[in-house]
Amino acid sequence: MNIVDLHVHSNKSDGSLSPTELVTYALQKGLSAFALTDHDTTDGIEEALEAARCINAQNKNASGQTIEVIPGIEFSSEYEGKDIHVVGLYIDYKSDFFRRRLQNFVNGRTIRNREMCRRLTDYGFPVTYEELQSEFPNCVITRSHYAKFMLNHGYTKTLKEAFDRYIGDGCPCFVPRKKITPMRAVEIILKADGFPVLAHPLLYHLSSAKLDELVCLLKKMGLQGLEAVYSTHDGSDEREMRALAAKYDLCISGGSDFHGNAKPGLDLATGYGKLFIPQEILDKIKERRKWMNAHPGKLLPTKILFTDLDGTLLDSGKQISPYTREVLEKWVQAGHKLALCSGRDVNSVKDVKSYLHLDLPNMYVIGYNGGQIYDCTKGKTIHRTALTLTQTAHILEEAEKHGIHVHTYTETNIVSPRQDEELVYYRRVIKTPVIINPNVMDVLTQGPCKCIGIELKDPEKMENFRLSLLPWAQEEGVSMLYSSSYYLEFFPAASGKGAAVKTLCRLLGIDPHFSVAVGDAQNDLSMIEAAGMGIAMINGCNDVKMAATTITAYDNDHDGLAHALVDLI
Repeated sequence: MNIVDLHVHSNKSDGSLSPTELVTYALQKGLSAFALTDHDTTDGIEEALEAARCINAQNKNASGQTIEVIPGIEFSSEYEGKDIHVVGLYIDYKSDFFRRRLQNFVNGRTIRNREMCRRLTDYGFPVTYEELQSEFPNCVITRSHYAKFMLNHGYTKTLKEAFDRYIGDGCPCFVPRKKITPMRAVEIILKADGFPVLAHPLLYHLSSAKLDELVCLLKKMGLQGLEAVYSTHDGSDEREMRALAAKYDLCISGGSDFHGNAKPGLDLATGYGKLFIPQEILDKIKERRKWMNAHPGKLLPTKILFTDLDGTLLDSGKQISPYTREVLEKWVQAGHKLALCSGRDVNSVKDVKSYLHLDLPNMYVIGYNGGQIYDCTKGKTIHRTALTLTQTAHILEEAEKHGIHVHTYTETNIVSPRQDEELVYYRRVIKTPVIINPNVMDVLTQGPCKCIGIELKDPEKMENFRLSLLPWAQEEGVSMLYSSSYYLEFFPAASGKGAAVKTLCRLLGIDPHFSVAVGDAQNDLSMIEAAGMGIAMINGCNDVKMAATTITAYDNDHDGLAHALVDLI
């Protein structure tokens, strides 16, 4: 009976054999097929395919054995603090889409590796990223390469010492790399015409309930396989994973996770001696791939985009380009939903929607940093969270003492104690009508969704005002966030853009893991963190960039949002 191995690594990531050597060794082991699934790279696939072509041509003429090399990848992702791996089989590794996605991984790794080199150097172990690349040419640099470098240069006595004292999780020179979610990994593989498989599910040490929850989520995103046959599985483990795969109608996959001498005792095809992966497993995967190609629409879940306005969706002229409009139209035409999410009042956000002529289906408007959600199709508010009148009065009173402009809102108007320079500045963009009344509280009939403080000339004055209110705000459950260098916003802690993401997803029955959020400022931070995929504008603040999964390649004046979104449709 023919055997296969659908999880194999070369020296293009952290294995020891070259792609060509793997092909030769696979033939020696009697394999009819193997998948080259290096970590976050496809650099070895072309070499492996060419080696297989040459060997197959020779063996075919001699009526000998031939071998299939399956183009693959193993994505590292993160789910609830766990490192989760998703294998992609039969990926179109040459597609423009896939190349763009991998370049994002490369950029993230480079940033992380340079920072780890800096920390090691500061710790007394001088190393540059260029030295690492020179010592390990044509490799994706991982922590194992750092450990080898430190051992080779006498900085440690063993590889274990390097991990235990310096570069392991939580150690002083370790820098965590921001990872995509496993749901996003599945989506990328599907968009590259690949077959997504959850790798070695028992290695994550999740409870049965948590593993079931993860597999359920991944199935909704389009997961097609589960690696039930694996080197470390005993009979009971395999039966448990086969039952889980059957529950969610997933194909069985199998792999040794071969790394050469990087994992002593673990061999190709046979694992630790008892592994056996029959050709039948691959045949069933191929059958499922035919079905996938015939029913592409069944693999796409409904997603929702939450986008900030200023500095994100809008350019410096408060407009959107034809290309951005085209991408947004394609987004909703694909059945996805769109929410314009801003610190502005809802009426101002609706004005933006109107003057941009964004008359698209499945649209929502979120104002006041998540305090109010408006359904554009139904023409009504579907959620509202507000400050109390007592809290509002306190903010206004303290603002007067500190000489800070603060105004608030009714359902239809801005309410300000005076017409001053700050209000004029604010209204150069915000056209919501104004009520001027020295006693703002006389105008309000209900608690407002937010108040906003404005200081145009003295940021220290504004910061002192914020600090003076901090103990009160913490006790009252009031959030205070800068939405720009001039604006300090006050709203309920139960509100916020992140809360709006969760609330609207719940109201629409969309899993938050299938949400996308894009922003640039501090008041976007909770939204970026709450969404399944957080995207920071390259023109955004550092806090948002650190929290995001992805940073746009372009700013808001050059279609940064649209270029990031087009691959998510």
